[in-house]
Amino acid sequence: MSSYVTQEGLDKMKTELEFLETSERPKITQQIAEARDKGDLSENAEYDAAKEAQGMLEMKISKLRDIISQSKVLDESQINTSKVSIMTKVTLLNKATKKEQIFTLVPDNESDIKAGKISINTPIAKGLLGKKESDSAEITLPNGNVLSFEVKKIEIHD
Repeated sequence: MSSYVTQEGLDKMKTELEFLETSERPKITQQIAEARDKGDLSENAEYDAAKEAQGMLEMKISKLRDIISQSKVLDESQINTSKVSIMTKVTLLNKATKKEQIFTLVPDNESDIKAGKISINTPIAKGLLGKKESDSAEITLPNGNVLSFEVKKIEIHD
């Protein structure tokens, strides 16, 4: 199953993978060697901890490699701003508070609520998908609360 990412998101994952392989992996190998030099491995907590850390690191590297290999970069020139979709920046009017909120709908691994980037799989994003400017959206949150928005503007994210 492929997942969609931005070029920026793919580059970030590749940088992290390179760091793990070229910096973190040698550190753990060194820790294992130092622990092994201390003698009896059956009672060596440092050795056990280093081996466990190595296993966790290798799992993380493997998972990251899988994600990168299955990722498809979104062609931002193909994004249609006539309706809310992934990689669109949406200006909403919260009908209850009368305040505007701006969200960019992004792939799961690129969400950052502080930057206004919400995962395409959140209840708010799912409730907005396919809406056009001036449409209303009633979104039920997991806690049962209902938010009511009006879509004011749809544009390509910055």
